Amino acid sequence: MVKRCFIIFICSGLFFSVYAEEVAILRVATTTSTENSGLLSVLHPVFEKQKGVRLDVIAVGTGKALRLGENGDVDVILVHAPAAEAVFVEAGFGIRREAVMHNDFVIVGPDDDPLGLRQLQTLNEVMKKISSGQSVFISRGDDSGTHKKEMQLWQQVGINPEGQWYYSVGQGMGAVLRMADNRRAYTLTDRGTYLAYQGKVTLEIGYQGDLAFNNPYHVMAINPKKHPHVRFDLAYQYIDYLISAEGQAIINDFRHQGQVLFYGDSLP
Repeated sequence: MVKRCFIIFICSGLFFSVYAEEVAILRVATTTSTENSGLLSVLHPVFEKQKGVRLDVIAVGTGKALRLGENGDVDVILVHAPAAEAVFVEAGFGIRREAVMHNDFVIVGPDDDPLGLRQLQTLNEVMKKISSGQSVFISRGDDSGTHKKEMQLWQQVGINPEGQWYYSVGQGMGAVLRMADNRRAYTLTDRGTYLAYQGKVTLEIGYQGDLAFNNPYHVMAINPKKHPHVRFDLAYQYIDYLISAEGQAIINDFRHQGQVLFYGDSLP
């Protein structure tokens, strides 16, 4: 009897081992904002069930995601830094770059807004007020899409952010929001992650609505001419899904406490 049970156990193990090997894995490098917001937890299971595959997600800053693509460590990337994406495509690493969705950036800070950002009219005034050093500003400092946008904003007003008021921490968006909340500091965040963290932090929006705050997300497959081992066909199916009516509906319908976090961009 023991011998029989042992044989059944071994056979069962072999069955599950073979089954696991047959399940295709698509490696996706994406931003911490898509992960922290909770979007992927509702967007990805539908694709996995339809295709019988598993999505292996690596959520990092956009700069790191692009480097993973350059090295052939992933099959597809979903990021939000248009200028860096253009360089990536021009270098031949990415192909079929498609618009997926957008939200926007906002500057958040303590609920009593000690810098008075809500009373200011222009982005230039806001950035100069932040650089006055009267309150702490926390930068992601991780070469993410959000960090790249922040650097653009400082460059736009001709300010080199440095001093005791400026903390560059090299962390993801969720961690930075918690740090800013603990230190009563300001930070730049994508709106989707901020909304997902409402109830977890007491930060409130200090400035929003500037055209420079637009935050588009694009998906790209890794070029098989650069890395022949990538799952190119499966990456194309994933892109098709994200920009399809079904994928876009999931993105548009995704909400946190009744608020829309992302807006689909591939359909009229």
